[in-house]
Amino acid sequence: MSLQLKETEEQAQDDMGHKLRLRRKVKGLSLQEIAVHSGISIGQLSQIERGLSSPSLKSLRQICAALDMPMGWLFDAGGEPQPGDNGVIVRNDNRRHLDLGSKGMSKELLTPDACPGIQMMEIAIRPDGVSSDRPYNHPEGAKCGTVLEGILGLEVDGRNYRLDVGDSFAFNAQRPHRFWCDGGLTCRVLWVVAPALY
Repeated sequence: MSLQLKETEEQAQDDMGHKLRLRRKVKGLSLQEIAVHSGISIGQLSQIERGLSSPSLKSLRQICAALDMPMGWLFDAGGEPQPGDNGVIVRNDNRRHLDLGSKGMSKELLTPDACPGIQMMEIAIRPDGVSSDRPYNHPEGAKCGTVLEGILGLEVDGRNYRLDVGDSFAFNAQRPHRFWCDGGLTCRVLWVVAPALY
């Protein structure tokens, strides 16, 4: 890993940890209270808040739920919305960005918050980046997408797929799944989920 990439990941972890710590302080909650409500150890929470550890998506959901905080608040905001966009348009320079550091990927939200029934994002997965070590699922919804650059590895129900540029996928989110960059070049995917996750 290059020094610049490592510094970028560390900064992303610091930013996420700072936002979580700030929300916890605003809510007047202790690490122990968040640990009880999230099911995550005090030590792990402390490491996440200090930018020493990057949580899994599942852990992040649990922490945000314990903080009564939408996950979307962890995304860095782009520029100011233009007056006529009315929760319908997301301008290129207005995309919110989340760098998942040690997961080797970043996400940009392409849909406005005013439409929670569906969400589109562009995911950039660096070589050796992976969504999770083990397959996961959601209690409801569906996912679909298409590969814009690179090669995507996708596991659904224990079966592995290799998708090239232009290949598409769709599956119910209840099915166990995970995904990764399958090659030496960054993979970019247009990813759609329903309902919105962030």
